Amino acid sequence: MEVTTISAAIAAAPSKSASTYVIYIKAGTYKEKVSVPKSKTNLMFVGDGAGKTIITGSKSVQDRVTTFRTATVEINGRGFLCRDLTIQNTAGAAKQQAVPLRVSADKVAFYKCTFEGYQDTLYTHVMRQFYRECTVYGTVDFIFGDAAAVFQSCTILARVPMDKQKNTLTAQGRTDPNQNTGLAFQDCTLDGTDDLKKSGTQTYLGRPWNSVIDPAGWLAWSGNFALKTLFYAEYQCKGPGSGTGSRVSWSRQLNSYAEASKYTPGSFISGSDWLGGTNFPFSLGL
Repeated sequence: MEVTTISAAIAAAPSKSASTYVIYIKAGTYKEKVSVPKSKTNLMFVGDGAGKTIITGSKSVQDRVTTFRTATVEINGRGFLCRDLTIQNTAGAAKQQAVPLRVSADKVAFYKCTFEGYQDTLYTHVMRQFYRECTVYGTVDFIFGDAAAVFQSCTILARVPMDKQKNTLTAQGRTDPNQNTGLAFQDCTLDGTDDLKKSGTQTYLGRPWNSVIDPAGWLAWSGNFALKTLFYAEYQCKGPGSGTGSRVSWSRQLNSYAEASKYTPGSFISGSDWLGGTNFPFSLGL
């Protein structure tokens, strides 16, 4: 069956599917709000390549909606898979929070996808998520949320923000200290766009909700907020900006393989239970 919109294809997909149902999205630009409801389980989007199949929107908080509602694409269905496409929010830096993708479901994985935004690009809202060989563009807090998410062999690119803003790659918002949530980056490249490198904008690895990375590494949200309960750590990072001599006192350096292994797909998101079914490449360990 061929339809003209992604939303129509989702509506035609079976509900509560126990097996993967594939929606092929051919090359082109799709200007629509895309929502995968909770009832549409094990859905898969397959595009013709990042930069070829593009889903785009421009909703922002300036439209008097919450950040949660600005997402161009929102995933609520368990077991969602996606590969080879681009998701954008083109609202721009001046319109503040404007999310291309929000993921609010368990066992969700993306492969060779690109996410393009500015403030709040990728909303890793809740539950287990995996990103492999994806590219994320943004400025302020542009990978954020309260999920347990692992990024493996991804490229994270900071863009030029608004005047007087500082870039922060991540902002994790855990509210329950008993939850096993966080953002883990393994074998990823953290860099900036060419215009950012020329701008001199300070860029930090994250905050609690040439060298591109500022030597301090991490940025406080406001005063001492969350500094006693956060856990920000690095393990064997390399390249410009990876030096740890000037890191803030409340960040950590992991010194052992065993410590770092806690944040790999095999341990952190129980990847051995479900990543094999994605047919995407992955490594369970370091």
